[in-house]
Amino acid sequence: MRLISALILLSLVFVSCKKDDPTVEDNIPLNNGMMVLCEGLYQQNNSSLSFVNFNSNQTIDNFFLSTSDRALGDTGNDIKRYGGKVYAIINGSSTVEVISGITGISIKQIPMVEGGVAKQPRSVTFYEDKILVSCHDGFVDVIDTTSLEVEQRIQVGSNPEGLAVSNDMLFVANSGGLNFPNYDSTVSVINLSTFTEELKITVGINPVGVEVDAEGDIYVITRGDFGTTPSRLNKINPTSYSVTQFGFNASSITPMSDNFFLIGYADLSTGDNQVGLFNTSGDVLTNPTYIDMSAIQTLYGITYHPGLNKIFISDAKDFVTTGDVFEFSGNGIFENSYQVGLNPSKVVFYD
Repeated sequence: MRLISALILLSLVFVSCKKDDPTVEDNIPLNNGMMVLCEGLYQQNNSSLSFVNFNSNQTIDNFFLSTSDRALGDTGNDIKRYGGKVYAIINGSSTVEVISGITGISIKQIPMVEGGVAKQPRSVTFYEDKILVSCHDGFVDVIDTTSLEVEQRIQVGSNPEGLAVSNDMLFVANSGGLNFPNYDSTVSVINLSTFTEELKITVGINPVGVEVDAEGDIYVITRGDFGTTPSRLNKINPTSYSVTQFGFNASSITPMSDNFFLIGYADLSTGDNQVGLFNTSGDVLTNPTYIDMSAIQTLYGITYHPGLNKIFISDAKDFVTTGDVFEFSGNGIFENSYQVGLNPSKVVFYD
């Protein structure tokens, strides 16, 4: 009887642990959740993916390691979903990780190396059947979505960062960030019918982020020199290529339906960043404190899910302990939080 009782007790413990400790198999095919890119620490080879299941409110950490039986790499910089695949840009390891949009299993790791030298990929966007990746060696790589091979390299400015497509043209922010104090100040315009650079637009020193609104207008964040020249939001007219600079601080920009979230418009010298709502129709900051940031230690990223009308804010905490992703309603009301990996930044969704 004691043996039977012990076996029953062990089985109950196992079932209980199984329920509270979700596995990859419990979540395949992936749906109703989010995949979080956790940057890790530079040169520590500890970037990771966390998968959050919205049905159970449970998180699988080291998700990529579980599905693909290897580490993701060093310093995850960007992640986006396109078609049936997810593309993770791993800067330190100089790779593009192509992941199944159904299972989360790696399809291919694309090495981003030229002549034995790391290209240091930074950001990704898409155009028709092409993947467009900015690389810190001064090029944009064009990768075919079927072959997953690099087909072409387009030379742009120094240390390109963010990039976005408007009216069949690619706009690339050339930061020059590795050339301090000699930053770049241009945005390259690439014609996507010929995949050639047509011109460079001068916007302001150290351009980094690029987004496009519903009208095709291009918005660029210029980070300045972290001293006398402040971080600013700029607007490029898609026809005349004229530039307008706004007179408030802004260090990051993220789409929210027909608006943008702006991060860092407050006093950058104090680190007191806020999340404000910017209306692109009138080009005005309509709500300077859209979200209560009191519970967030280190704002490290923001993502909007239009289908759920939810806002997800990544908190890197102190950069050396695991971070959190906070969930807010579309109106900016806190609803939930999820503990994930080290230095979470970008999010993609599985519906």
